[in-house]
Amino acid sequence: MGAGHGHRLYFGGHSAVHRLPAHLKVLALVGFMLTVVATPRDWYPVFGGYLLVVVSVILLSRVPLLYVVRRMVIEVPFVVFALLVPFIATGPRTDVLGLAVSEPGLLAAWGLLAKGTLGVMASLTLAATTEPTDVLVGLRRLHLPDLVVQIMGFMIRYLDVVTSDLGRMMVSMRSRGMNPRSPRSWPTLARTLGALFIRSYERGERVHLAMLSRGYTGRLP
Repeated sequence: MGAGHGHRLYFGGHSAVHRLPAHLKVLALVGFMLTVVATPRDWYPVFGGYLLVVVSVILLSRVPLLYVVRRMVIEVPFVVFALLVPFIATGPRTDVLGLAVSEPGLLAAWGLLAKGTLGVMASLTLAATTEPTDVLVGLRRLHLPDLVVQIMGFMIRYLDVVTSDLGRMMVSMRSRGMNPRSPRSWPTLARTLGALFIRSYERGERVHLAMLSRGYTGRLP
């Protein structure tokens, strides 16, 4: 897998965290996340300790903290949902900044934000310190089903290809005077995404046929 096929989250380095075997980092991430999820939402100091652990690992890896924070934008939909929970949840109400919100909803929103943020930060730390190919090798060492590992490998390999196709479609739409962000263009955008899905599916079929013609039997060399 060439350099052009690596994901954009990786931050090259030679720290102790970078040098750790990928399968150990995957196990550490899974164990950490199971611990975070199992922690009661009202154990507030414990979540502060979890955050300190994640930040310490980021600093030890010498990955700029801002590099991780900028990529946490993927969490925005969960943040929006968490902010809505206190208003739509039932139960006793309390006033927060002059707004009546649900007390159980507040606790649920806190738990969602805290656990989600810790999970995203830990996952981004793994992605920033581990090459995609190393992650796949680590998953094989952990005896993950080989077919699942192959699917993940092809997803990484062709993600840039699909996003490039989408980028060219967007440029084509804008060159014809259409603003993809306008609600009026959403039907056209939906059809564009449908066409992209069909194109990607057909590409997958061609790649599979090419693999079969070269002796593929369900396991990559």
